Amino acid sequence: MITVHHLENSRSQRVLWLLEELGLDYTVKRYARDPKTMLAPPELQAVHPLGKSPVITDGDAVIAESGAIVEYLTGKRSGALVPEASVEEHRRYTYWLHYAEGSAMPPLLLKLIFSRLAPGSPALVRPLVRKIAERVTGGFVDPELRRHAAWWEQELSQRPWFCGSTFTAADIQMSFPLEAFAARGTGAGPQVTDWLARIHARPAYRRALEKGGAYAYA
Repeated sequence: MITVHHLENSRSQRVLWLLEELGLDYTVKRYARDPKTMLAPPELQAVHPLGKSPVITDGDAVIAESGAIVEYLTGKRSGALVPEASVEEHRRYTYWLHYAEGSAMPPLLLKLIFSRLAPGSPALVRPLVRKIAERVTGGFVDPELRRHAAWWEQELSQRPWFCGSTFTAADIQMSFPLEAFAARGTGAGPQVTDWLARIHARPAYRRALEKGGAYAYA
């Protein structure tokens, strides 16, 4: 039996969604973030040495990293939600599957980190830390996010889903960065807004929310 080690408000929510889309049986083990640090609890280290989510177990197998989990689970359904290798959509699928974590998430994480630097710093140096954080965010992070957002708008203006006319597991992989982007009020455009509305309306997405519990980005 597949077990999803599910951390609240994390990338593991899309693993639950993928499982619902694929119709695979699974159980959920929930973990709460530390209320002060917002980090994963140490109990996750008993599952995987890095102590991070998402991670799933399936018998003796332990699979971590979102992309690896997507490949493992879609493989259990003979490549369901994956375009055939012979079509152009498969090249796009491979790109977006890896882009989500490799390119989209780093600036979003930087935005989160720099937003917390000043409030968490000693009062004496807080003004200086705030100034540094604002300079890095305004000079690098925000322009980078705008560049990515323009790219999403361009791509989704040409096709309803990231790979083409058909919904794929790459759309599931892309859900977390786009949800996080929109939730932080960084200016999601009309194409991204429409795409988010369509994924949120999917029955499997709604079932995954019921299984996973409260999810701030939905």
